[in-house]
Formats: sequence, structure tokens, C-alpha cells
Amino acid sequence: MSHPYIHAAATPDKIALQMAGSGERLTYAQLDARSNQGAHLLRGLGLQIGGNIALLMENRLEFVEICWAAQRSGLYYTPISRFLKPDEIAFILADCGAQALIVSPATWPVLAGADLPAGLAVFITGAAAPGLRSWPHETSRYPATPINDQATGVDLLYSSGTTGRPKGVKAALRGQPIEQLHPLLKVLGCDMIGMDSNTVYLSPAPLYHAAPLRFTMLSCAIGATTIIMEKFDPEAFLDLIGAHGVTHTQVVPTMFVRLLKLPPEIRAQARVSTLRGAIHAAAPCPPDVKMAMIDWWGPILLEYYAGTEGNGVTIISSSEWLTHRGSVGRAAAGSIKIVDDETGEVLPAGAVGSIYFAGGPGFEYHNNPAATAKAHTPQGRSTLGDIGFLDAENYLYLTDRKAYTIISGGVNIYPQETEDVLIGHPAVMDVAVFGIPDEDLGERVHAVVQPMDGAQAGAALEAELIAYCQAKLSKLKCPARIEFAAELPRTPTGKLMKRLLRDRYWPK
Repeated sequence: MSHPYIHAAATPDKIALQMAGSGERLTYAQLDARSNQGAHLLRGLGLQIGGNIALLMENRLEFVEICWAAQRSGLYYTPISRFLKPDEIAFILADCGAQALIVSPATWPVLAGADLPAGLAVFITGAAAPGLRSWPHETSRYPATPINDQATGVDLLYSSGTTGRPKGVKAALRGQPIEQLHPLLKVLGCDMIGMDSNTVYLSPAPLYHAAPLRFTMLSCAIGATTIIMEKFDPEAFLDLIGAHGVTHTQVVPTMFVRLLKLPPEIRAQARVSTLRGAIHAAAPCPPDVKMAMIDWWGPILLEYYAGTEGNGVTIISSSEWLTHRGSVGRAAAGSIKIVDDETGEVLPAGAVGSIYFAGGPGFEYHNNPAATAKAHTPQGRSTLGDIGFLDAENYLYLTDRKAYTIISGGVNIYPQETEDVLIGHPAVMDVAVFGIPDEDLGERVHAVVQPMDGAQAGAALEAELIAYCQAKLSKLKCPARIEFAAELPRTPTGKLMKRLLRDRYWPK
């Protein structure tokens, strides 16, 4: 049982949150007071238990403060990516039923021309402007004591839309005490890697995504100090670990890649000995990349496979991974079934098929019964849309997203395998592999590469990379052509928006 208000009483002057770049900070006393004032304001707007607010802002202290205001008010809170288009943002606002929206001076212009829902109360974290009420001014008029009807609110998050339109995952409000930790976060953060009140947690990713937000909230709940990066930069990330004595962090594989691609002298100078735990998820991690990180940081990596849907989770420690290289772990609750989608049969160990969680919590996509039905089977199993296989010890291995499987000449090819090889080439910063139309084979393997040095892009590097791939994989799995790009379309949390590349080749 824990909550910022408990730490505000016990250690009021302890730093709860600090921005990495600006140095702006909030103590636990300030976080508690401001979240209470926010809760009073939300009640004053007429938002009752089960209502919804939305946030559209970059990483900043108010982001976390407002989420805690909603958490102790029994509200749903929906962070929205500031990189979405106005019509996408308007869709989420309408779909989640937001009654209030809080923006920042940097994000408000993003909504220019957006068709906002009628009656939406809009606040800005700075000074008031036409059509915008000032969040800090309005909250300052309310008491810093708790509202009378505190209740536990939860996030209502939307998928990143890597394979289609974003879908909201709305959990039921179960009425548990506001001090109760999320069970999965407690297992991952506290039980598995030892986060506690002495933790210094570094949050390098955008807070509008599930894991960065939830682990930052966990850090506040247990009384730790959280350092929030405005934007991930690999060298700055390492500097922050040394400067603040960071003990724990949560990262994604693309961050590992960027850290490993730093010049050797910068890596050698990095002070990372204080790190005790690094959680990673969100995307498959190339085995060679993970091995290099374990060699560098030690066996402190904890990987999990799960989704915003919360229907199941696998967990694997570094020691387990070293004996099950490439696995994302075993089910921590319920079980995993590998299913042949055509026959519905459960497949044996080693066979590749769709990954389903069985015996875990159910979920539904908000206002989207068709997507909900598609993700479930009559037997009560549910899927996140990934494919993979189990070994004889029930360790799970991911092969790719179902939507991106390449069928070439009747053979299934999983792009992740090819991507894992190409990312290991020293000239490659990032890579995307997908299928494009082919008259004879139906599809053929194609790659888009972001080179370390853009000046190297050209026919010579293309030939070198193709030969490098063919030396490690069968020719069928290797691209016949490689195109180069200055940057690949990834969300700030590292998820590759492969459809933006792939769709250019396929008829609408």
C-alpha cells in the first residue's frame, strides 16, 4: 500500500520528480498538494467517478501531476501522442469521451483546425489564452487537501496505431483503495528488480505511452525519485545515470541500439555502476543487441512481453535469457497457447503460430466490438496479434507481427529475423523489412535502412548489406533490394510504424 500522499507526510521535502534538462522539480509535498488541487478542479467541472480527461503535452512535470489528480478522483485519464494528426487526436477525444483536455503551449498549435468535441473544457499549462483556461491559475484557487470522495482512477490508453487506427483499452474501475499498487507493476518493478523508496528512476521515453507512464507512476507511488528526460538522447542518458546515481530505468530496444552505436570512448567513460535494474519491452530485442547490453551493464536486464490490453504477460530475467537466448520469457499468470489460425488447433512446442493468452484477464477495445471479437476465440483466449513459438520449457519466442508476415512463393518469412541480422552491421543505425508485391512470388523481401552515415548510402553499401545478410540467412529471407532513408518512422517509444513504409508499395 503506497501513494504520494503517504510520502508527502513522511518525507515532504524529498524530490519526487525532476526534469532532466531544465532541472525543474517537484517535492512530494508539492506533488500531493497540486494533485489535490487538480482533483478539486475536476470535481468542480462536474467530472464524477468514471469520467474522463485527456492530456496532450510533451514530457513535463504537470503531466504526472495531472495524472495523479485523476488517479485520486476515480477518473480515466487518456494521454495522447502529440505527434498524431489533428483528426486522429479529435477521434481519440471523442472516442474516449473526454470531458476536459489539458494541453501545453507547445502542443496547443497541433490542434489547429481540429474538430474538438462539443462541450470539451480545454486548459493550458501556461497563461490563459483565447478559448483556453490556465491550469495552474485555476487549480491555485482550490484547497490542497483531498476531495471528500477520493476513488481510484486508471489510465485509458490507445494503441500506437502501428498496424491501423488506434484502439482504446478501457479497464473496469474496481474500487480498490487509491493506495493499492498495480499488481503487475509491483511484480516487475518492486519484486523483480527491487525498486523501492531509495530508487532513483530514469524515465527516458514519452509519458503518453503505457510503460513509461505506468513505471513513472509506480516510482511516485513507492516514494522514489524520478528523473524525466524531455527527449531521449543516448549520450545524455548515460550522463544522467552518472550524475544522479540512477538505479533503475525502463527502455526500449531502439535505445539499446543507439547506446551501443555511440563511439567506444563515450561508452568507456560512462558511469553505469549504480544501475541495479533495467526493464525493457515494447518491441522485440535483437539477441546480439541484448547480449551486448548484458556484457556492458551486467545481468540486470528484465524483459517482459505484454500489451496495453493487460491480458497476460511473460517475464524473463537476464540469467534465464542467457540459457534461453532470444526468448521473452514464460507466462507469469495463466498460460500461453500457440494456435493455428486456420484450424484453431493448439500447436506443439517449436511450431510457429498465433500467440494467445489463456486464463488471464479479459479486455475489450473501447467502442470497438469488432476488434474485440477479432482478438478473442470462443475458448476465451486472447491475442495481441503477434506470432511466435514455445520451446519445450514453455519459454516464448516472438517471430513477428501477424500483419507483417511475408508470404513469398508460399513460404512464410518473418521480417524480424532479417532485421535482427541487418541491425548488427556497423553501418546500420535502423532497419525495416517488409514484403512488397512480386508477380511471380506474390511477395518479396524488401528493406529500408537508415545508415549510420548518410553519405554512405548508395549501391556499394546496398551490395555489402545484401551480401552480409545472405552470409547469415538463406537467400529467400534476404532483401533483393535495399533503399536508404534519413530516418525511419518510429514512435518515440521505439515502435516501428512499418505500415507507413509498406503501404507505399501496395494498392489501396
